[in-house]
Amino acid sequence: VQLQASGGGSVQAGDSLRLSCAASGGTFSRFAMAWFRQASGKEREFVAAISRAGATRYADSVEGRFTISKDNGKKTMSLQMNDLKSEDTAIYYCAAASTILSVPVRTKIDEYPSWGQGTQVTVSS
Repeated sequence: VQLQASGGGSVQAGDSLRLSCAASGGTFSRFAMAWFRQASGKEREFVAAISRAGATRYADSVEGRFTISKDNGKKTMSLQMNDLKSEDTAIYYCAAASTILSVPVRTKIDEYPSWGQGTQVTVSS
């Protein structure tokens, strides 16, 4: 499967952005998907994930501000980011894994074999 992330940009603190991840190849409805991010000089970290069944999980730092969603018909996953903070500045990567329906939400990098190229989000305070 190939993943294409888009929607990043430069915004002010408190603004919103919506990231999208379009998939080609594979059977999208079978995918568990997630967003990770990597700030300059830091390790890649978990942001949000959605299981094949639609369950979601968020990092504590984005809980209540970010919302992940998945549209099987459009083969697209999205991350709505509200009330952005300077600490949200990073390259955001989408990831996917084909799973069975009963698999719970996955939050670890090595649980996702397919990755997009990343999209830069810069938040100025």
